[in-house]
Amino acid sequence: MMASRSIGSRCWAIAEGYIPLDEAPNDDPRLMSHESACMLNTNDQDAQVTLTLYFKQREPAGPYRVVVPARRTMHLRFNDLADPEPVPRDTDYATLIESDIPIVVQHTRLDSRQAALALLSTIAYAGD
Repeated sequence: MMASRSIGSRCWAIAEGYIPLDEAPNDDPRLMSHESACMLNTNDQDAQVTLTLYFKQREPAGPYRVVVPARRTMHLRFNDLADPEPVPRDTDYATLIESDIPIVVQHTRLDSRQAALALLSTIAYAGD
């Protein structure tokens, strides 16, 4: 087994987020519009991660808590977040992601509101 290498940061920000109200084309859930945080943990221990969502017109939501296992990746769809509350649809938001150990975070969006799907991906802002 290869030795792990700790890379990344403990604090990340995704300044842009939006989940439309639409349904998946042809009812295929894989093609439903979504936002996701793709997280990589190269450490030998699990990463305890919290997400807090910020809005223009209301108080923040969260914390949402997830564990990214050691030496693993997690693609977390914001559509699936439910505790402490579902992420509101048709609402702009931003996300603060905090981890107890360094991880790498990438933001991805699939917009399926039109027949020609749009996919956006970018590295989050590391704020350590």
